[in-house]
Amino acid sequence: MNTAFAELRSAEVSIKKACVLVGRSRATHYRHARGPVHGPRPARAVPDNGQALTVAERAAVLTLINSPVYADLSIGQIWARELDEGRYLCSASSMYRIAREAGQSRERRRQATHPAKVKPELLADGPSQVWTWDITKLRGPAKGIWFQLYVLIDIFSRFNPSWIVSPVEDSLLAKDFIAEAIYRNGAVPHTVHADRGTSMTSKPVSALLTDLGVTRSHSRPRVSNDNPFSEAQFKTLKYLPEFPSSFTSLAHARQFCAGFFHEYNYIHRHSGIAWHTPASVHFGTADAIDQQRQNTLTAAYHAHPDRFGRRPHPPVMPIQFWINQPDLQPQIN
Repeated sequence: MNTAFAELRSAEVSIKKACVLVGRSRATHYRHARGPVHGPRPARAVPDNGQALTVAERAAVLTLINSPVYADLSIGQIWARELDEGRYLCSASSMYRIAREAGQSRERRRQATHPAKVKPELLADGPSQVWTWDITKLRGPAKGIWFQLYVLIDIFSRFNPSWIVSPVEDSLLAKDFIAEAIYRNGAVPHTVHADRGTSMTSKPVSALLTDLGVTRSHSRPRVSNDNPFSEAQFKTLKYLPEFPSSFTSLAHARQFCAGFFHEYNYIHRHSGIAWHTPASVHFGTADAIDQQRQNTLTAAYHAHPDRFGRRPHPPVMPIQFWINQPDLQPQIN
């Protein structure tokens, strides 16, 4: 920009017009042309009038603030406590200055360190092995009124062992909800995974799972994809075309959810489980359905082989489902 400005000035263009052409304000131009008004600011001189602390006194202050009894206290705390004990070494500002020169004016206390939360890595190769659960809010009939939807889901079969809608979120209710689901399922999962909500980490729920020998697993803080199966189902629910903007009553919410979960468990064909219903995978009828599908496809193939590039087969059911499958590829440094 300076080169362009100089070329314009050499062509006898006025300063005002040159500033407009290069996009520089005239105040900036004149400030740069004038140069600094003042030179470097001189260092603050400390008068030698006998008031400055001696080297020994400064060392005594530094020894004091680093003593075991004061090592974790701020400078202000140290100065005030010494004053209350009838001792005065220097002013609070001088004590701060001595500490700053020694590099101790920042946080002096030992800081607690918390280990990083372990990433959950959960595998299910059959139903009733790993369950996840979560709670979502359903808008009620008026502002500030919300209903709480508790949902359990089996990550292998996508089957919902249980769900409830409650006017409140409560840890004892959560414990009873999980206990009843396990009882009705007839098999105890080896792991129950959830996020770190108050109900999920509560003592009643923890005690129940410990008594049953179930491993508790939790999402990492502020990591939204550590509980993907529950979150995905909540999205499926709330993005239904018929999902209401609000529920008129608790009974209305329960009626709507009853229809949804019956449809989801027994009628809806899920793309993640080879287009089976969650109930057929959970209760072991998927193999028979696959054989029936194969018979239908074979008959269609024999009736019109020219319509197929190769012999058709039904979708293959995955044999494993993971939450955060570990990367088995070797790391290349």
